[in-house]
Amino acid sequence: MDGGELKLYGMWASPYVLRVRLALKLKGLDYEYVEENLANKSAALLRLNPVHRKVPVLLHGDRPIAESAVILEYIDETWPRRFPLMPTDPRERAAVRFWCHFGSDKLGPSVMAIFRSTGEAQRAAVGEAGENLKLLDIELSEGFFRGRKFFGGEKLGFLDIVLGCGSHWFHVVEEMVGEDLSEDFPSFTRWLREFEAQPEVREVLPPSDRLLDYVRGVRQCLLNQA
Repeated sequence: MDGGELKLYGMWASPYVLRVRLALKLKGLDYEYVEENLANKSAALLRLNPVHRKVPVLLHGDRPIAESAVILEYIDETWPRRFPLMPTDPRERAAVRFWCHFGSDKLGPSVMAIFRSTGEAQRAAVGEAGENLKLLDIELSEGFFRGRKFFGGEKLGFLDIVLGCGSHWFHVVEEMVGEDLSEDFPSFTRWLREFEAQPEVREVLPPSDRLLDYVRGVRQCLLNQA
């Protein structure tokens, strides 16, 4: 199945956009990339995603697909023989979806709270994020995915993409709180290093120093709005 050319509307620092870029890279699919200014969104983006009005949006021919996890599943189902992302076993697929929801419902918001806060509130946010990272660390060492190089096995899979493209912000968190957290989450840290060492990942993820500068600016804006 082809269905037309691919065009991705995104923003370079967005972990949700990075998910889609990495999936397209792993699948070996060519696409046109359109960088959006989120402070002045294009008419095309607003027309293609009138419900959420945000990136990423993947345009396949004349068909827009929004929301990163939905886009990943669409890509995987449309090109299933090119680097399959989702496992075929129903139990494993359920585990993948469960931890994807954990990332979006618990881990992501707890990390974002660190950027939105200062002082005692930030220390509490760091504690909550640490508790969530510990749950993920235990899952990697003792749970369904124990003994694996990646969540997907010996190669990257759907869950690696979903968690990895947000977890590289882990380095930014360390810089912001002034602590080396790697010893607290050894299994998570090992997985993240393996993830970041993959050639396709290195081609897609932005440099940590550029991301840190961006996050500092976003953090200041959030604090000013508080």
